[in-house]
Amino acid sequence: MLRKIGERNWFGRLSIRHKLMAAAIACILIPAALTQLIYNSLTQEAVQRQAISNAQDSLLLVDGSVSNLFQGMLNVANYIQVNPDMNTYFKLLAFGQADEEDEYRSFTNKNRIIQQLDSLTVSERSYVSVLLTDGTAFTNYSMSDYNPTSLRNESWFTELNDLNGIGGSYWVGTSPTVFQYLSPDNPYQISLARTLRRDDSKIYGYVVVTVLEKRVNQLFKRLPSNQEVMLLDENNRILSSGDPEKIGQTFDDVGASTGGLHSSVETVGGTKYLITEKPLSFNDWRLVSKQRYEEAIVNISSIFNRVFLVQFTSLVIFLLLLLALLRAFTKPFVQLGKTVSAVQRGNLGARSGIRGRDEIGRLGFLLDQMLGRVQEMITEVSETQTRKRKAELKMLQAQIHPHFLFNVLNSIRMKVMRRGDTESAKMIGSLSTLLRMTIKNEEDEIYLHEELELLAHYVELMNLRQKEEVRLTLDIASEAMLVRVPRLFLQPLVENALIHGFNQKSGHVRIGAEMHGSTLVLAVEDNGIGMDEQAVEALNKKLLAVGASVRSEAEPSGGVGTVGSFSGLGLANVAERMKLLRGERFSMTVESIPDQGTTIRLMIADERADENV
Repeated sequence: MLRKIGERNWFGRLSIRHKLMAAAIACILIPAALTQLIYNSLTQEAVQRQAISNAQDSLLLVDGSVSNLFQGMLNVANYIQVNPDMNTYFKLLAFGQADEEDEYRSFTNKNRIIQQLDSLTVSERSYVSVLLTDGTAFTNYSMSDYNPTSLRNESWFTELNDLNGIGGSYWVGTSPTVFQYLSPDNPYQISLARTLRRDDSKIYGYVVVTVLEKRVNQLFKRLPSNQEVMLLDENNRILSSGDPEKIGQTFDDVGASTGGLHSSVETVGGTKYLITEKPLSFNDWRLVSKQRYEEAIVNISSIFNRVFLVQFTSLVIFLLLLLALLRAFTKPFVQLGKTVSAVQRGNLGARSGIRGRDEIGRLGFLLDQMLGRVQEMITEVSETQTRKRKAELKMLQAQIHPHFLFNVLNSIRMKVMRRGDTESAKMIGSLSTLLRMTIKNEEDEIYLHEELELLAHYVELMNLRQKEEVRLTLDIASEAMLVRVPRLFLQPLVENALIHGFNQKSGHVRIGAEMHGSTLVLAVEDNGIGMDEQAVEALNKKLLAVGASVRSEAEPSGGVGTVGSFSGLGLANVAERMKLLRGERFSMTVESIPDQGTTIRLMIADERADENV
């Protein structure tokens, strides 16, 4: 059991140097490990996205070349279908209306057609066959190499009759090359077939444009050698590939066409492959690329691996540098520890000898200085205790004088009452209460009902010195009575009303209080001479700037005047005092109408409500 407790407290037995080193290593390695985990996760996603993007870009490049090749085949077929000169001659031949008796004209017409066919395929070599219904054929190749009438024996030829209109095309998948002299090097070909129709849709001929499959797979060789590209038909049968042996086989690693450019990572035979497909716009065929996923990301991963190696190396270097710096920085702490241990053993002559302008240097200097003044400090402490006891005695004596004054005032009040002068006794009692609340320092805040009681005593005293009496009315909600407020904060407001609002004349002061949630809303109203709009606006601006030593001795209108003779606090002083105590939870505004009176509104947050939150 003790052994387990000791093992748990091993960290507590380490020196401050070792603790700092352990904390520094933990604070660096733990975030670094978490960062690396997150980095690896994000890197894998980024690598996959980049690999997919690269594969799609490569396939789009091939798609553009293949599309240009097939578009060229379509252009040849379109030209033959819409050329009026050729179509007119073909129709005459197909329906036996051509004048073939003139052999020279017949030869000239046929030669012109053949030249036109040759001109169509000068830039890109393709083999064009025009087969009319009367058995006449035109080609841009020698008929000794291949008889175009043999096309009628192909299995797909009968399906041409179902094509619609001029734009209907039939794409013939990969088939063995029919040109014997080309077949050794070009075993396969790809063809496009269309029909020639009259205006009544009756067929009078057929156009077949053929290209060698090798032209297609040569386009695939532009891509990296590790990226295999194939041309598939709608049944996933391979029409063209860099490996001729795969032509005609079914490619099972993809499903049905998705209808757009699409990439996915598939596992085939335990190996992950990046497969990308792109449908052609001419037919149901599509281009598919297949690449080992590891080979697809090898270049991208190498970049991230090099970045990781640089980061790891930097981390190790900075960590060793940090440990060296910590060892140097904590060396004074070790020396201080040795010095304190020596003092603990009773060697008061031990000194650390540490000096410097930083905190540790100052600490060593102050420690040495402290050890040199131990005896002086003991003496100073003794003297301080003696002075403290004398000060407490003087404070007690100072507290006796106010109590003596209150007792004398109470004795005078009792003698006056015995003589029957109740009004003077009441005045002395009010004065005694006000003096007691002014002098005592036990509490800075009192309950609102206590403040209002003091205010009533103050108004009674002020009525004795004025020519005419001022009436005080209290309209206080019961729930507001127990709200704690600063002591004597209402007196300056009422004093300003008495002195400047009434000018020693009679009047009425009303104090209203109610609770709005946790906020006390106070209103001090008088029916004095009031203030004009400019004076009210200026006063409110000054109340908002209570931090700029606002004083209101020179205000000329009601509710704002010189500081009262009793408290010495002006209207701005009250606002400044409340701001210091309540901060932004206090606000004060003044409203006044000339010859009608002034209203001062105060909004004070109830501290009890704040403490309960």
